[in-house]
Amino acid sequence: MLRITELKLPIDHPDEDLRAAIVQRLGIASDELLDFTLFKRSYDARKKSSELCFIYTIDLSVRDEAPLLLKFADDRNVNPAPDVSYKVVGQAPANLSQRPIVVGFGPCGIFAGLLLAQMGFKPIVLERGKEVRQRTKDTWGLWRKSVLNPESNVQFGEGGAGTFSDGKLYSQIKDPQHHGRKVLHEFVKAGAPDEILYVSKPHIGTFRLTGVVENMRQQIIALGGEVRFEQRVTDVLIEDGQLQGVELASGEQLHSRHVILALGHSARDTFRMLHSRGVYMEAKPFSVGFRIEHPQSLIDSARLGKYAGHPKLGAADYKLVHHAKNGRSVYSFCMCPGGTVVAATSEPNRVVTNGMSQYSRNERNANSGIVVGITPEVDYPGGPLAGIELQERLESHAFVLGGSNYQAPAQLVGDFIAGKPTTALGSVEPSYKPGVTLGDLALALPDFAIEAIREALPAFERQIKGYSLHDAVLTGIETRTSSPLRITRDASMQSLNVKGLYPAGEGAGYAGGILSAGVDGIRIAEAVARDILGIQA
Repeated sequence: MLRITELKLPIDHPDEDLRAAIVQRLGIASDELLDFTLFKRSYDARKKSSELCFIYTIDLSVRDEAPLLLKFADDRNVNPAPDVSYKVVGQAPANLSQRPIVVGFGPCGIFAGLLLAQMGFKPIVLERGKEVRQRTKDTWGLWRKSVLNPESNVQFGEGGAGTFSDGKLYSQIKDPQHHGRKVLHEFVKAGAPDEILYVSKPHIGTFRLTGVVENMRQQIIALGGEVRFEQRVTDVLIEDGQLQGVELASGEQLHSRHVILALGHSARDTFRMLHSRGVYMEAKPFSVGFRIEHPQSLIDSARLGKYAGHPKLGAADYKLVHHAKNGRSVYSFCMCPGGTVVAATSEPNRVVTNGMSQYSRNERNANSGIVVGITPEVDYPGGPLAGIELQERLESHAFVLGGSNYQAPAQLVGDFIAGKPTTALGSVEPSYKPGVTLGDLALALPDFAIEAIREALPAFERQIKGYSLHDAVLTGIETRTSSPLRITRDASMQSLNVKGLYPAGEGAGYAGGILSAGVDGIRIAEAVARDILGIQA
């Protein structure tokens, strides 16, 4: 298998031109090219004046590989294709005495459960929320009727927070074992579109994700695993530093010496329980801010120029960073092209926002988090749970600012920069449901965050023309950017002071987004399998 990189073709090229371009690039006859697959397709829109091209990475088979490799020995863009296939670390014995437990069924828990099931370990998965279809109904209940179910919402339930998001499947993690490919292949096997395997910034979108996570659940069950919903873990059973199992809200105890904690970043009650039981954890940095909405057409024009609206490119995204004079960093987070701002609280009388989009990404507005980094030592000293307490205070205050009815406080960008309350909307209609209450967002976050964002918005204008548009809308607040703590683990992926406890994913502070959480789920399942089988890493 060979790999060609940096193969460029005009974006409007017919599909059949790809084969011809490969043959031409290698200088071979068409019948010598046996097969090829698209590994990656991207484009570079930074130079607005030049013609836009797709840039391909192609894996291919040819009739006679050795002479070609010799011919292109000095060409950095023609090489042997790396082996990205997945290899399991081992298989469970037939007489398995104890089944591993997975707590949480978001992306990390799903992949941990799936990999354990594929290796024959028949895991028991415990999820505090409901199965995805019922969860969707409950979530709509908040959006349409302002009725919150604390156990079934944007944060809790089958699929985790990733289900009600953009479904982005890209990450900046180091992935030498190519676990990210395994994640993508399993998603495709479960019904996600094939293109996620090769487009440069793949996404699935909310409504497609629901079917995908259902199918993955069925795979786990078919392989002998068990998935239990509405099962909240309220205690961990520890003897002499060794985990023995978990206790559920019902009082039932489940015994296992291998428990994966894939909690998600909003399981505050569980974090508090683990802290009270002495499980080692530490505060970590996270970010707080707002959601910003622009017309998607404005972002498309600024990013794609004359190619704005091109059907092969879809809705444009962006990534922005600004280092403010007060020493804070302001950056875009979870940017959702053609999406909506959603109510993402999991607790009564609190307001949290997030961004979401469908696969089509064809809603009127683009939205993104605009957030400011905060650090434990400076901003919330006081132990591992201090970050949670800060989030809670901010979210409770946002609830009051919004009118104490789950509406979110909002302000026009122009008014926010000028420091005056908003009294009427302009040309941009906010997408947040149940609705917004206009006012002054300076009251919603600490002064340093407001100061930094006020400075950043006009600065972003230099990168995206129209970014500080007066009528663009800020909606508050975004606090669940990542976990405010880390349940620290050692080289064997176990808790530092509780053997058999495997903290994983976003809640434990080891991932950020669907892909990285899925990869961590695979890595943690492998660690459990190695421990049970006595295999050295």
